Amino acid sequence: MSDWNTNIIEEFRANGGTVTTMGFGRGLVLLHHLGARTGTERVSPLAAIRADADTWLLAASKAGAPDNPDWYHNLRAHPEVSIETPDDGTVEVTARVLEGEARDEAWGRFTAMSEGFRSYEQKTTRVIPVVELTRR
Repeated sequence: MSDWNTNIIEEFRANGGTVTTMGFGRGLVLLHHLGARTGTERVSPLAAIRADADTWLLAASKAGAPDNPDWYHNLRAHPEVSIETPDDGTVEVTARVLEGEARDEAWGRFTAMSEGFRSYEQKTTRVIPVVELTRR
């Protein structure tokens, strides 16, 4: 997975945020986050929905795995992070895990956007978290 992520990150940066691999287009952000235990800086390419000019949504789907992705745990431990975006460059943001109706509404946007997200929900028994990133 690491090599795949590295290739996606390189393509994102080389093409101003456009990633043709797997048809991502301009739908990714690069999340800069710190390891929850190690404090090591990491970069993860993630599908994002731009909710408004100052807000992005991320789904902690991990392709339907039974556990949450590492980046999700990292954001819970260190919510002040940055993202590289196709349109706004690098943006300082604060992460907040959505709950209840807000989470369900945001998750609905992901499942409406992609069959992949609908299939992830069917592969797991966990409720897939949605994280809201708000510009600081």
